[in-house]
Amino acid sequence: MRVTLRRLAESISSRPFNVREASASLYPPVPLYRRLLRAHRYLPHEMRSLGDVYVKAEFHRHKQVTNPVHIMGFLTQWKMYLDELPNGPDGRSFTGKKLDPTVFEKMSNEQLGQLYEFMHATKELWKPVPEEDKS
Repeated sequence: MRVTLRRLAESISSRPFNVREASASLYPPVPLYRRLLRAHRYLPHEMRSLGDVYVKAEFHRHKQVTNPVHIMGFLTQWKMYLDELPNGPDGRSFTGKKLDPTVFEKMSNEQLGQLYEFMHATKELWKPVPEEDKS
């Protein structure tokens, strides 16, 4: 395997990647997709609409992928995202989190470009409300 492929296949979490543990905690693609869309129900409307469109597009793009390593990475990352979402109307609120610097370093130029575009597309949605407009 080439060095770049090996680097991309490395685990991005702080602990070593265990295939048995990951496959035991992963959902098959269709149930995971459904759980993600259900979990989005508890997000604010703007976040839900953006999240639903993104989830649908990503799963559609990866429908024809046959590389097992890529599939495991894809499902693992979406499962980690699902675990971060609120799980009910009385659940915790979703605040997001900062991007891990090691993940940022492993991104390709195309991925960095997509992240930059995403940042600018969402910047308008999440402008802080001035204090006098809150009442």
